[in-house]
Amino acid sequence: MTEPAPATRWRADGKFLSAHGTRVFPLCVTYGPFPGGWPASFHHDFSRIAASGIQALRLYQMPDRHLLDAAQSHHLSVFAGLNWGQNHDFIRQPHFLSAAQVNLAENLRHIAHHPALAGIYVGNEIPADLARWIGPVRVRQTLENLITLGKQIAPHLLFAYANYPSTEYLEPENADFTAFNLYLENEPAFRSYLKRLHHIAGDRPLVISEFGLDSQRNGLTQQAQTLRWALAAARQLETAAFTLYAWSDRWWNNGNEILDWDFGLTDRLGNPKPALASTTAWSPPPPPPTPTGNPTFSVIICTRNGHDRIHTCLTACYNLAGNDHEILVVDDGSTDATAHLVATRFPNVRLIQLPPSGLSAARNAGAAAAHGNILAFTDDDCEPDPEWLTRLLPHFHSGKYAAVGGPNLPPPPHTLTQAVIAALPGAPSHVLLDDEEAEHLPGCNIAVTKDAFHSIGGFDPQFRTAGDDVDFCWRLSHAGHRLGFAPGAFVWHHRRPSIRAFLRQQIGYGKAEKLLLQKHPTHFSPNGGAKWRGFVYGGGPIRATGQPVIYHGLFGNAPFQSLISRTLPLRPIPPPFNTPPARALHRLVSWLTPRLRAWYRNHQLRLTNEPQPKPQPSLPTEEITLP
Repeated sequence: MTEPAPATRWRADGKFLSAHGTRVFPLCVTYGPFPGGWPASFHHDFSRIAASGIQALRLYQMPDRHLLDAAQSHHLSVFAGLNWGQNHDFIRQPHFLSAAQVNLAENLRHIAHHPALAGIYVGNEIPADLARWIGPVRVRQTLENLITLGKQIAPHLLFAYANYPSTEYLEPENADFTAFNLYLENEPAFRSYLKRLHHIAGDRPLVISEFGLDSQRNGLTQQAQTLRWALAAARQLETAAFTLYAWSDRWWNNGNEILDWDFGLTDRLGNPKPALASTTAWSPPPPPPTPTGNPTFSVIICTRNGHDRIHTCLTACYNLAGNDHEILVVDDGSTDATAHLVATRFPNVRLIQLPPSGLSAARNAGAAAAHGNILAFTDDDCEPDPEWLTRLLPHFHSGKYAAVGGPNLPPPPHTLTQAVIAALPGAPSHVLLDDEEAEHLPGCNIAVTKDAFHSIGGFDPQFRTAGDDVDFCWRLSHAGHRLGFAPGAFVWHHRRPSIRAFLRQQIGYGKAEKLLLQKHPTHFSPNGGAKWRGFVYGGGPIRATGQPVIYHGLFGNAPFQSLISRTLPLRPIPPPFNTPPARALHRLVSWLTPRLRAWYRNHQLRLTNEPQPKPQPSLPTEEITLP
């Protein structure tokens, strides 16, 4: 018999998932547990699941090799579930947690390297009242410890916790993706909450780990229609994967067969329901039409002595999806071989050479030469994601925004220094007023209409190395323009290569802040910190850390229990670099960075002045973030 082809390993790839360098958008379905246990043969179910376009199964228990072999033979991947005493007080009754650790370790030793196994959910919907009783931080740390154990045994697998809106604050710091079970039956509310979840997820992919509708109460037609719009909305709003709940109406829970709901794509006899055909709504959108006139986008990259960096940046720009863009490089007085490299290796790139003029002047020169209607700026140390422009464009089509940008993510680190710098404060960050509108977008990932750009006079040439984007965004807002945020339109942004270079960058930021303080005094507090109306995002998942207040609602029963915090988490130091020396270095540089910036901003080492009148809640003081 021919050996079945192995399933492809998935990995986190910025805000999405990929396999062997190819972007994947898995459509999953929950499978089991069933009354009477697993069927004697999986062939009938798995062949129908695969034929419907579903690529993966989500289980609520650890599978045996028989199930994994069957999944592999039908080219299905499997997300296993760790079934343990998560509904009990596992802190005061530690045998539940001990059993979970043993169960995870023993199962992974037998199945971790099976090619059909894609990942593990270490828990599912810990009840909100139990989380309050135990303490949110202790619950989150328990989940993180289980993920750490799993990664030590099987670092090639994906690990996550299936969260839900009642415990938003339990997001594990070390999960590979953010997963939410979400049952919102109203499309506008569903879309709105997906936008919120992107910010809870931080830098990592957002996965819907359950979504379904009970056809017993809502009818077969309503179930199918709801699944269809949910799948279409999730794909449009940049969800990395989607899990339908469930394959069958047959369901076993807590020792009983559940007969009063029917969430399945098939009925209790195995017959397909209309909802099964809704899987086609997860199909990718059609490619954009071929342009006939000027390009929509002009990608503008400014560089000075960027010979060692710009090749990677331009290669990424060459690989951008679609063909409705041009690429311009503005060489700001380089003394190395940057211009020669661009001219000889990238003949389709338009090269503009200037005497040393500064970053703002270089960006203005690129805009003056651009043919596109939208000017998309990035830096020579960035690699735009292939779908960068196609994910920016719908936000311009909405007509609401004059400028749009997305996240800038540090690439996976290869050294301890890279890991520490990626987790430090002071990195370029977006500032959001709500889940869709931005107050600030870093210059390494910002696109603006040509009309809006010229209406405010472009970038201010006095900002030669930094601060230009902060000034630009403030002037756009003052002129009545709005800034939008596209969570999936990300660029990989390489941070400074050494601690010394990082600190020099922070000194440059302090000098730029001095210019900003002189030009925009009302945007700064008395001690020199920038006043943002919105939230400064640090890249880490939003989670309980012991400092924020958690809104639980009346008697602790709010369906959407949110964190109330103006200080959003930074990126964690990723394993295996999260060691005591790395943490000590991180603490030292984190202490030094704001003091350096304060000294070069206004010659103060103190970060606070004498007590000032309490600021208005809408104008929190945050350390300014520059590109």
